[in-house]
Amino acid sequence: MSEALHVMAAVIRGSDGRILIARRGSHQDQGGLWEFPGGKLEPGEARLDGLRRELHEELGIDVQAARPLIGVLHHYPKRSVWLDVWLVSSFSGEAHGAEGQPLRWVEPAALDAYAFPEANRPIVTAAQLPERYLITPELDDLGRLCDGLEQALTGGIRLVQLRQNQLDAPAYAAWAEQLLARFDGRIDWLFKGSHAPHWPGAGWHLRASQLGEVSREELARCSGWTAASCHNANELQQALALGVDFVTLSPLLPTASHPQATPLGWEQAAALLRDFPKPAYLLGGLTTPQLPEAWQHGAQGIAGIRGLWR
Repeated sequence: MSEALHVMAAVIRGSDGRILIARRGSHQDQGGLWEFPGGKLEPGEARLDGLRRELHEELGIDVQAARPLIGVLHHYPKRSVWLDVWLVSSFSGEAHGAEGQPLRWVEPAALDAYAFPEANRPIVTAAQLPERYLITPELDDLGRLCDGLEQALTGGIRLVQLRQNQLDAPAYAAWAEQLLARFDGRIDWLFKGSHAPHWPGAGWHLRASQLGEVSREELARCSGWTAASCHNANELQQALALGVDFVTLSPLLPTASHPQATPLGWEQAAALLRDFPKPAYLLGGLTTPQLPEAWQHGAQGIAGIRGLWR
């Protein structure tokens, strides 16, 4: 098979948070499906220059602010395509279908209702997920945990894993129920455990050791986000085969919580993510100011305990 076709694509986010999608023409391959705007990168063209050119030609807009979001290598029967997807957060001009293609502004949560090419599914997930994933510290006092979570919400956190390794299963479930009631939809929760959580909308974060134990059928019982902790290429491939929505990759840098672990470092993490076509949060020794570096190395964003806890 020949070298993958390099395609620039954009998740364009309006000032109201909605995402712009376009429908493929009936004469095109996979006609009638919705997609994220973009097009082929020309030989010798810089990635951002190619993105700007394609969006000006297709939509009549001029990109003012953009950064990498996700890369997806997809193999079709006759060719492979590298989707180099960027998040566009600011642009000038009024978007319109310059080539006659229908456009639609859609709330991120509503993207699941639209039919996309298979290669676009990870992009939908990346468009819906935030840039930070908080993992709760092992506090013994539920009240203190709630106070810290309120501060985290004020700081823009909305995706949270309840870690609490110090609790046994019944106590963990009791805390989970109280937190679900207390925050009532303001937090997207992921819980740990040997089985999918039964609470509506609750997500499930798997330990690396569970990747070989949990079935796709069991994973499908989870009605919220599904994720897994990964530390190497083998675990990333297991997570991909299982079908989780996203992963954490750790440890990136030395951490106080796992001083014995050998850190991956930025370059090794980037190499691992280059072949992983789903959103991944880098974990270990990171704080919010390092988000741009995480994006440049192929990550959805950062995850953290101390680094994100206020």
